[in-house]
Amino acid sequence: MKEYGLFIDGKWIVTDEKISVKNKATGTESDFISVAGEAEVKAAVDAAERAFRTVKIEPYRRYEILMNASQILMDNQKKMAMLLSQEVGKPIREAMAEVSRAQQTLILSAEEAKRMTGEMVPLAGAPSCDNRLAFTMRTPVGIVCAITPFNFPLNLACHKIGPALAAGNSVVYKPATVTPLSAVLLCEIFAQAGLPAGYLNLLTGSGSKLGKFLTEEQRINFYSFTGSPAVGKHLMKNTGFRRVALELGSNSANIVHHDADITEVAVLCAKHAFANAGQVCISCQRVYVHRSVYHAFCDQAVAYTKKLVMGDPLDTTTDIGPMISEQEAIRIEKWISEAITRGARVLVGGKRKSAWYEPTIVTDVQADMKIVSMETFAPVFSIIPYDTIEEAIAMVNDSIYGLQAGVFTNSLDVARLCAMKIETGGVIINDGATFRTDNMPYGGIKESGIGREGPQYAVKEMTEEKLIVFKV
Repeated sequence: MKEYGLFIDGKWIVTDEKISVKNKATGTESDFISVAGEAEVKAAVDAAERAFRTVKIEPYRRYEILMNASQILMDNQKKMAMLLSQEVGKPIREAMAEVSRAQQTLILSAEEAKRMTGEMVPLAGAPSCDNRLAFTMRTPVGIVCAITPFNFPLNLACHKIGPALAAGNSVVYKPATVTPLSAVLLCEIFAQAGLPAGYLNLLTGSGSKLGKFLTEEQRINFYSFTGSPAVGKHLMKNTGFRRVALELGSNSANIVHHDADITEVAVLCAKHAFANAGQVCISCQRVYVHRSVYHAFCDQAVAYTKKLVMGDPLDTTTDIGPMISEQEAIRIEKWISEAITRGARVLVGGKRKSAWYEPTIVTDVQADMKIVSMETFAPVFSIIPYDTIEEAIAMVNDSIYGLQAGVFTNSLDVARLCAMKIETGGVIINDGATFRTDNMPYGGIKESGIGREGPQYAVKEMTEEKLIVFKV
């Protein structure tokens, strides 16, 4: 076992209080990490403020540091992937893919560091302003607090830290309590890449405890949070006039029209539902299938699901690992049980052993069942028949969430109608709601949050637009 510390002002700090990090597949304690308190939060913000105020990093140097970090990350791909498999429980193939995506996120962020542009303002178009010249420029907001979840602890951290550094900000970084090891390695990578001390500070500990200290710290200018709607609302309530970006999850829906390739789409939906044990914000959760192809779709999805392998995340043949904890597996077990008592039918799966929950497909569900209306965050999806496309769109929109939706059809009219009428932050035509590339604007509406991720878009949110006017 190893013991890890906090990273503050370029130094590793050990505290008296420790928490254990469990191997999610075995349930055993693997390592320990220090827990931050109020004093450490203040020290991290002190360091971030001092670095931001006194250590100037020019845009091209930010580009170099981020590019260096992206290369060092890939040099350590296997090491990082092993950590992800251990602390998240995700299959090693998915962990390796996450590292590759995180590299791209850092490269995209590096490129944005060189694209900090403003615009000319045509003041001459206003009365008596022909002797004035005006333009805007983007300036960093200051200190960014990055709070990340457990499901993609590396790539989602890079989506916050990368753009923040590209924009010239300093960062206080709080990873999920159960997945701090990848955060430790990421901070080591940035230090090796040449990032000056104080520009990235790592705090670990419980979200409820540290969240209070972080929101009370008035020197933090921007909060970027990915997690539950309840915590997101609390964060927004307590940050006052300071800016926030919130990605709060979803119960993503997909529409499968009668003219889609049923076999191909059924397999794709199942893959998207069960990746990372279903613990993905845009995981395929609700699938609305035209009644004429409903039974064929169910058969194909079940046939694919039965072939999936649950097992050791470090085994390259494994498709599905454990959920993040036995508590979460018990929760989804209860939700499925509640649905069954109300008439839902399990087509495949539905059994739990410790933190492992079988990939599960459910049908004959009702809209107000938890497995339909709430975010399952588990390897479970429901298949629901519809008769008209208008009915399908209405069911998709009947949700408190609105992150992304997928539509499968060969009809341009159906695709256009769905694109216009579906109420989500993104509508993906002929691919699943789970589609995401790291350079696209990503975010939702309703209780799925506010703001957009993707380095180009995050950089804009993490900067202020300053107006400059010259009277000549």
